[in-house]
Amino acid sequence: MDGELAGGNIRMDYEITPEEVKMKLDRGELFTLLDVREPWEFEAAHMAEAKLVPMGDVPSRAHQELDPEDHIVVICHHGVRSMNVTAWLRQQGFEKAQSMRGGIDAWSRGVDGKVPTY
Repeated sequence: MDGELAGGNIRMDYEITPEEVKMKLDRGELFTLLDVREPWEFEAAHMAEAKLVPMGDVPSRAHQELDPEDHIVVICHHGVRSMNVTAWLRQQGFEKAQSMRGGIDAWSRGVDGKVPTY
């Protein structure tokens, strides 16, 4: 696991690579894959395991639908929105939130070519 020891706890990096996400999926690790794109983007291309919560809905839905103890991998198109949501989640106490670097575009190009690019 990436991170550093801080007072006995592992502090996770803010970003995780698509390849690391793939390894976690392949190992059957439990985590929440949170897609913060718009519904039309999700329809165009998405990861089967992803939960769609558009970025604008995250503040009103996060505390009802997400567990602050869970590892949450946030994805968007290229990684900008997901990094913003990850930073916000961290401020709200979701300490294991990480943004997938490069977004679904990097996933499509580097990990799973069956997921369309747009």
